Amino acid sequence: MTRIYTLVNQKGGVGKTTTAINIAAFLAKMGQKVLVVDLDPQANATSSLGVDKRAVQGSTYDALLNGEAPAAHILFNERLQLAILPSSPALAGAEVELVEEPSREFRLRNALETLDEKYDYILIDCPPSLGLLTVNGLIAARDGVLVPVQCEYLALEGLGQLTQTIQRVQSSLFPGLKVRGVILTMFDPRTNLSNDVVREVNNHFPGLVFKSVVPRSIRLAEAPSYGLPISAYAPTSVGANAYEALAKELLKGDGK
Repeated sequence: MTRIYTLVNQKGGVGKTTTAINIAAFLAKMGQKVLVVDLDPQANATSSLGVDKRAVQGSTYDALLNGEAPAAHILFNERLQLAILPSSPALAGAEVELVEEPSREFRLRNALETLDEKYDYILIDCPPSLGLLTVNGLIAARDGVLVPVQCEYLALEGLGQLTQTIQRVQSSLFPGLKVRGVILTMFDPRTNLSNDVVREVNNHFPGLVFKSVVPRSIRLAEAPSYGLPISAYAPTSVGANAYEALAKELLKGDGK
């Protein structure tokens, strides 16, 4: 059965999209069939994988609002052996348009059910907010939520709000929702603050924090501007090593 994980954090700049595309790229490199679903109107995952968001003919918007089969709009990157259901500028209006739609919170889950067994992994990249798009992402997260957390003080403040949102979705819409794991990003071993954040996050989420920690890396910051994941842009960099280790840890935890 396809494993579906949603990457979510309402705070921007924590490495959420970077984590989504790089885990996906390394999983694909390891022989997994992987689909990235870009649920963010900013379409950063789309452009980070070399797709021009302005030229997209069909997107997550069409799957959510028009009831179109997502398979019709999936793009496949031969070089990376990686698939993406892209975002587009039209998705910016989806938050408002979804309000009046029946089963508005379940639109993405229902759409992705048509892709079951066609992929080993589906990774959903959510916008940095807790609106209807993110709620759709949470309800579609059949196998859990991956939470990237930047190793800085302010990143800790948003975790409580995110936890409350997850609990509300659990109690009212999707009792099976769970946190699959917390991913520490932008770690700087030279600072006491980074180490303090690592300790605090482990205290808040005992047993749920991935051992593989993603460091601050210029190469990771550069890669999206070339439309490439770190596995293709700088495969021997420290950032690539970290995301490769993270993908292996995820696979091992999934029994693969």
